[in-house]
Parts: sequence; structure tokens; C-alpha cells
Amino acid sequence: MIVATRFHKGIAGLFNNSVPFLANGRGESPMADQTTTGTALRRGTLLGAVFLMATSAIGPGFITQTTQFTIRLGAAFAFAILLSILIDIAVQLNVWRIIGVSGLRAQDLGNRVLPGLGYVMAALVVFGGLVFNIGNVAGTSLGLDALLGLDVKVGGALSALVAVAIFLSRRAGVAMDRLVVVLGVLMIGMTLYVAATSAPPLGTALRQSVWPDTIDFLAITTLIGGTVGGYITYAGAHRLVDAGITGPAEVARVSRGSVTALLVTGVMRIVLFLAVLGVVAGGVALAADNPTADAFRHAAGEVGLRLFGMILWAAAITSVLGASYTSVSFLVTFSPALARRRNWLVIGFIALSTGIFLLLNQAPATLLVLAGALNGLILPVGFGVLLWVAARRRDLLGGYRYPRWLLGVGVLAWLLTLYLGWNSLSGIAALWR
Repeated sequence: MIVATRFHKGIAGLFNNSVPFLANGRGESPMADQTTTGTALRRGTLLGAVFLMATSAIGPGFITQTTQFTIRLGAAFAFAILLSILIDIAVQLNVWRIIGVSGLRAQDLGNRVLPGLGYVMAALVVFGGLVFNIGNVAGTSLGLDALLGLDVKVGGALSALVAVAIFLSRRAGVAMDRLVVVLGVLMIGMTLYVAATSAPPLGTALRQSVWPDTIDFLAITTLIGGTVGGYITYAGAHRLVDAGITGPAEVARVSRGSVTALLVTGVMRIVLFLAVLGVVAGGVALAADNPTADAFRHAAGEVGLRLFGMILWAAAITSVLGASYTSVSFLVTFSPALARRRNWLVIGFIALSTGIFLLLNQAPATLLVLAGALNGLILPVGFGVLLWVAARRRDLLGGYRYPRWLLGVGVLAWLLTLYLGWNSLSGIAALWR
């Protein structure tokens, strides 16, 4: 008991001088008090929204998906990366602007469009978030396996305890933002080093990005699902609503934030792809249970393996936080009682994800790819509702005249996600076998 108390106090101490992250006892917005504390804090909140979305996307699923598809497709995977980045930008520009201008969360907009629709959206996102969070917990186990050689079940359980301790802190917002910035720089820097040492065929990758030998629909859908699918679609935008950064006056800032978050994920995706491609192109057969760790080991030796484990674990922990926070944000607006118990809902979400992970007899890497694919299937539903609001419900946008060009880009992206999702169904079934 004494050890547990000291552990919790140590974690809580990391978040001193930060702003509240979770709802308080009255069920108020966790970030609402920031709107009256000055421009600097508002900028910090917007940066936090950017990195909440980016960190949720740059998680263990992101890393494992990129590695597995690079192994399968080789340089042709460059086309899937380029197309997914373009679709991601089209989706998030629309999602952030519609939610930001309206000041309403996605499920509330759904209920305004058609009573009960918001509940369906919430059910889909929470289900997808749960599957993804199981994958996030699996990612922490892969990280600790690479770092310390821990059994995957033990590593996942210990990591969940750390995540719960962080959420028990009442002041986690700004501190978490700073943490993910540092981790993001470390991830990109380390991956750049591995890419340089692995010497990937850059000319071939560049050619295949526009003229691929193979087009894999499952790969594209999984990449989209892993960066803007499911709960990730709404992570940054919902945080802006919590912070009160909403309305037509904030359009330029919100749009820049959405693009910045996706550019960060795009750079990391490309660099990671090149790092793994160099190893694979050299004829190395990577281990099936933890392929990314094996790629880093082949490229940078034992030091690379340990550093990779540390960064993957940290990325997975921040993704657990993002998935839990955003998934629960789809529930708390339906009832004041749920809002008052937001902290415990988040903790319960983590506990449920961990329990399922411990009971499943499925390889962690497979879970991470499956999670992204499922979220890619969920994406068209919620995104379609938001586009309807932009096209037909100007009253929900406070009279704001939505740009036709942006709506057109969004519709094209939505149609493409429908097509990709349908074509990836057989691939998802094959993953689970």
C-alpha cells in the first residue's frame, strides 16, 4: 500500500503546474477554465489538440502497420502512404472545421441531424476505440519486450497500471502535451538515424509512390484508419470544444492545427517506411512477433533495439490516454451522471481494454493492424454525418458559409473511404484467421 501510494504521488507530481485534463466533480468540461486565462494558454491548448491527435495517430498501431505492409509490399507501399496522407488531410480539414465552428461534439451534431443518430455514432466510435485501445495495450507490451525482455502479458498489465495512475492525476493536460512533443521528436530523430543506416532505395520508392506495381486496398484503408479513423478523427477537435476554442473566428487557427498534426504523422510515416524498406530490401527476414523491433536491431544493433522499445512504449502509453479520453468524450454528453463520473469511466475503459488483451490469444502485431482496419471501416459513417451538417445544416454552424471547395474535397474523400472500406473486408477477415 505504501509503495502504491508513493507511485501515485510520483506520477501526479509530473503534472504540477498543468491544467485540468479530466472533468471535475461537477461534470464541467476538463479544459473549460482555460478560455479566460489569456492568449498564451489558448495557443498551448491548440498545440495540445494538435499533439493529442498526432500522438493518437503515431502510436504502436501506426508503427506496426507501416512495418508489416512494408514487408508485404516493399517499395510499392509508398503509393499507399501518399494516398493515405492526401485523404487524411481532406478528412481532418473538414472534421476540425465543422466541429470547431459549430462548437458541438460529433455525437451531438449527429443527434441534431437525426434524433438517435448520435448514439449510433458514439457506439461505433467507442467500439472502435476499445479495439484500438486493446492494440495500444498490446503495443506497450511490445515496447517493454524490446526494452526489457518482459513477457507481453506482464508488460501490458504493468503499462495499464501506469496509464491508470496518470488519469488519477487531476492535472495532466499541459504536462502530457509537453511529453508527446518530446517523444515525437525522439521518434522521428531515431527513425531518421535508422533510415540513414539502412540505406533504402530512394529512387525506387519515389517512382512507386506515383506508379506502383501493386495496389493494396487493405493497406490504404488500414493506414487511413490508423491516422484518422475511429476515435482519432475526433481527438483534436473534441479537445478544442472542451477548451472553448470554437466559432467562425477560430477557423484559420483550427485549420492550421489539423494540417500540422497530419504533417507530423506523414513525416513519421515516410521516415519509418524508408527505414524498414532499407532493411527489407537488403534481404533480411524480420521476426513475425515484433517486426519493427527486429528492423531497428538489424539497422542499429542492440542500442537501436533498446531505444526503439523505450519510444514504442511511450508512444503506446500516450495512445492509451488519447483513445480513452476521446472515446469517453462520446459518452459524457448524454447524461450529467456520466459527466460527473468521467474520470472513472476513463479508468474503466483502460481496465476493460487491458482485461480483453490479457484474455485474447492473439499476437499483438495482428491486433494492431486489425484495429486500424476496423477504424477505417467506421470512418465513413461519422464523417458522412459531419459533411451533411456542412452541406445542409448551416443553422448548426451559426450561419457560417462553409467553403464549397472544402466540402467537395470532403465528399470525394468520403466516397473513396467507402470504396476502400468495402474492398478491405476480405482482408480484415484474413487477418483474424
